[in-house]
Amino acid sequence: MSGNSLMNVALPKGRLGEKVYSLFAEAGFECPAILENSRKLIFENTDAGVRYFWVKPSDVAIYVARGAADIGVAGKDILLEYRPEVYELMDLGIGKCRMAVAAPKDFRENPERTLRVATKFSRIARDYYGSMGRDIDIIHLNGSIEIAPILGLSDVIVDIVETGTTLKENNLEVRETIVPISARLIANKSGFKFKRAAIERLMAGLGGAGK
Repeated sequence: MSGNSLMNVALPKGRLGEKVYSLFAEAGFECPAILENSRKLIFENTDAGVRYFWVKPSDVAIYVARGAADIGVAGKDILLEYRPEVYELMDLGIGKCRMAVAAPKDFRENPERTLRVATKFSRIARDYYGSMGRDIDIIHLNGSIEIAPILGLSDVIVDIVETGTTLKENNLEVRETIVPISARLIANKSGFKFKRAAIERLMAGLGGAGK
């Protein structure tokens, strides 16, 4: 099978990607080489008609949108924040967490004052507060969001919450859940037409994914 006819799959590096690969392998798209301990990033199994490659989780949607990958798996947070031009095919039901607003336990909101919001997810925060007509000042940060309200940089944060342990350790608490997050199977819009049969076979095999 030629390289062009293989289904190219962008997997997010890390535990989520390993879990996703297991689901794909169970669905008939196994690639034993990926389980070997190596520094390689690209693996293919021509018999199964698939080529996998590991990429940074936040880059999966870029590889898919630009056609370097036919399909990939990305968190709903990435899809909401960056709105890539891809098809969202199915919720895999794994990597579950939520996008939430958190604040110091003693924080009391004053609706008369502009709310300072620290986040990596500026668009999600803007859309959420915009839907309520709330006046906000977005402080875009790339890491350690939790310390922003502690140091007086922001009033609240908008971030992904899994267990809530980090929030508790920093004397913060969830005030509102914005949206539930989980891993989604996405496809390149033109690639989907050409690889439709293989993608639909994969989706049929993933029918019980995460259940």
